[in-house]
Amino acid sequence: MLVTVKGKNVEVTPALRDYAEKKLSRLSKYFGEIKEARVVQSVQRNQHIVEVMLEGDGVLLRGEERGADMYAAVDLVLEKLEHRVKKFKGKLHNRAHQQGPREKEHLKERTVTEAQTPEGVVPEEEYEPTIARVKRFAAKPMAPEEAARQMELLHHDFFVFVNSESSEVSVVYRRKHGDYGLLVPDY
Repeated sequence: MLVTVKGKNVEVTPALRDYAEKKLSRLSKYFGEIKEARVVQSVQRNQHIVEVMLEGDGVLLRGEERGADMYAAVDLVLEKLEHRVKKFKGKLHNRAHQQGPREKEHLKERTVTEAQTPEGVVPEEEYEPTIARVKRFAAKPMAPEEAARQMELLHHDFFVFVNSESSEVSVVYRRKHGDYGLLVPDY
């Protein structure tokens, strides 16, 4: 497993690097092959932050935690990742044993007349959206169910992917009641 440990606003000592690598090796028992693991350690406002991005068996697993010191943050993020991967592997095992037809969700249109901002609810005519961050990523073709599992591993509320069935860009998202929705473009 290739482990890259970097520091942002902090120098990564050999002891911190070894500790992170040792802890990450615990996750290898859940994967057939871990391609790469990236660890970013940083300090912001006296908080020690550890972010881990792990790629293995064709899935991405991401976690971030804050702690009183860097070692505690590493422990916390590894506990979180281990919990997620156990949950994910359990879902795969249970899914293989389930039978029966899957029901499709029909998406409903919704009109937004107010926007929620950190300052509170703002009427639509006064709200000006701003793009604070742009992210680029490689999108590989996958089935919507696989995209939902990938979204869970990344711990996001939505996931953009190329639908392997239609070759179109689609979005899977988590709904309020815990189930999932699929956004498909209609050209």
